[in-house]
Amino acid sequence: MYQKLTPKQKALTINLDPTIYGTFAEIGAGQETVRHFFRAGGASGTIAKAMSAYDKDFSDAIYGKEVKNRYVTQNRLRKMLRYEVALIEERISRENNPNRKFFSYANTVTTINFDKTLKGHGWVGIRFQTKENEDYNEIVIHVKFNENDATLQQETLGNLGVNLIFGAFNYYDNPRNLIESLYDDIAKDGLEIDMIDFSGPAFDYVDNRLMSLQLVKHGMTDAVIFNSQGSNMLPADVLYKKNIFAVRGSFRPVTKVNIDMLKNGLEMFQKDAICTHEETEVLIEITISNLRADGDIDERDFMDRVDILGKLGYTVIISNFSEYYRLIDYFASYTSGDIGVAMGVNNLLMVFDEKYYKDLSGGILEAFGKFFRNGMRVYLYPYKDPETHELLDSSNLKVEENLKELYKYFKHNNRIVDITNHNPEYLGIYSREILRKIACCVTGWENQVPEGVAEMIKERGMFGYKEELSFKQFS
Repeated sequence: MYQKLTPKQKALTINLDPTIYGTFAEIGAGQETVRHFFRAGGASGTIAKAMSAYDKDFSDAIYGKEVKNRYVTQNRLRKMLRYEVALIEERISRENNPNRKFFSYANTVTTINFDKTLKGHGWVGIRFQTKENEDYNEIVIHVKFNENDATLQQETLGNLGVNLIFGAFNYYDNPRNLIESLYDDIAKDGLEIDMIDFSGPAFDYVDNRLMSLQLVKHGMTDAVIFNSQGSNMLPADVLYKKNIFAVRGSFRPVTKVNIDMLKNGLEMFQKDAICTHEETEVLIEITISNLRADGDIDERDFMDRVDILGKLGYTVIISNFSEYYRLIDYFASYTSGDIGVAMGVNNLLMVFDEKYYKDLSGGILEAFGKFFRNGMRVYLYPYKDPETHELLDSSNLKVEENLKELYKYFKHNNRIVDITNHNPEYLGIYSREILRKIACCVTGWENQVPEGVAEMIKERGMFGYKEELSFKQFS
């Protein structure tokens, strides 16, 4: 466990380290980070330069113009970091400054506007060395401000910058501690970190998907997104003004039922929304509560799931939204486009269970107002009872007596529609049964998962699979 220090203590510690030397470039919210280092004392040996290229024309003259004149972007931040480091290397002689680790800290941020309609957000990062003459590392984060005062947001930004610089030099070998330390002297409800990216030789062993998981796990954000290549994505970049189609599940492992539900539900959604695949963002969602189903989060199990989904080409969202209405509310904060969710019968029954909405002042009606907003549709995949063989869909689904008329309303208005083009052969596939067979090395499950998945599970020993026992069969 790391030792918590105040921003002043952290700044002074950095200033008193004769090996650390670098520049500060802050755009948009003032010199909030560097002032901590000036005030702490001993900054002359640490700060090579501090600047604020606030005017856009002046900023363009230094770092170049941005596409569509967007300055609060990841691309702008990385340009700043690399430009400033290049200047240090060009202007400071290594021979005259032995044993020094160079760095550049930068941020490009917009704070809350005068009308308080835009809360403010920004990019913050550091490019640094852990040893003299080694390649540089980078840590880049995206933040969203929740405070309603520009001065408070600037103070928060200053503290965050100090925490990031201190963490980079002191916790680079323990990224989990580094992430937790970012909130030292910062209230979690005042700042959201919804993307973080580690790169460079010090982080060769770091999987950024696991780092994303830490953000949700520790309540720093409600959701993170990464693509099929495992790269962390800014939710706003992925979701902004898009039509969104999502499927929630455990995917432990992903089965042909999951893929059948997704593909056929997506086909119906695109016809209803009159949109193309390019205009639609397809997301596979796994909730933190699902990952914690058996206790604390098993990171190996998490990686097994997302590796398979990545292999199949899907974008994954990890969320803290136990209730579906919160997921839809989240999507709606980024887009006014159409939203669709594919789910099975059991999940829809949970949506109509009032016990999940006791904390809402408006109860289930408030939840449904958010869930079925803006024409959102549920695409329902049928369920075949393994004992009675009865097929359950929207026509014979049984909800509580007091909710029947409400259910009929949503069904009558096509807010709940059946996925009619499903494959009947897949209705006898149950993920729990597949998981049991994998763990016990029972054969026969291989043809119930998508192509290539069985081989991946066997090669990597996922979900308890043991290669040395695979030739045996158990009843």
